[in-house]
Amino acid sequence: MKINVSLQQLIIFAMDSLLPFAFICLTSFFTLTNPLGTMPVFLSMTKGLDDEQRSRIVKRATFISFIILICFTVCGQVLFSLFGISANGFRIAAGFIIFKIGFDMLQAKYSNTKLSDEEVKVYANDISITPLSIPMLCGPGAIANGIMLMGDADSWPMKATLFGSIALIYLLTYLILRASTRIVPWLGETGNNVMMRLMGLILMVIAVECFVGGLKPILIDIIKAGNNLI
Repeated sequence: MKINVSLQQLIIFAMDSLLPFAFICLTSFFTLTNPLGTMPVFLSMTKGLDDEQRSRIVKRATFISFIILICFTVCGQVLFSLFGISANGFRIAAGFIIFKIGFDMLQAKYSNTKLSDEEVKVYANDISITPLSIPMLCGPGAIANGIMLMGDADSWPMKATLFGSIALIYLLTYLILRASTRIVPWLGETGNNVMMRLMGLILMVIAVECFVGGLKPILIDIIKAGNNLI
């Protein structure tokens, strides 16, 4: 009987907490990483390279992005304490950053991927780190999102879900970029723009929820402080 009750409680917890949290993690990180929008830029930067060289670049870029994002996600709360930053204030700032990225994607453009020919030549020797890994696959929006979601993960299953979601997203990113030579011609410019606009809209909704979630506790504290003065 105890085993059945514990199993039932575990199922209820997974349905009420883990599944919605996992959905938010996966959708937000996928749109912020934006592997579909990165494909055309990746192909232009690796033009003239063979398949083995492209595979090596993608593998290194996704691994470096994964490590950087995990480090910031884990150490984000320490940075809050070190600099005296409140979690709610960070949520508001992260909301602005993510909203701006989502708005750019809604206009079918991605500001971090605008590279001139001179910039490509400068980074040609190690594009897997810059600009492919930073800031394209692991930019400020993804870092802010990781720190914010880590603050929401108040149990070890939720933390494991967060880390697993990051790993899964970068695995998908690796597979998508590896297949970019086949996906980009199939999607075409119109299909790529449509996908980017849809992801941008989802990202803007997540940003609004993030902003409201950070602003609401601050407003409540201000109202309580005002009532105490009265």
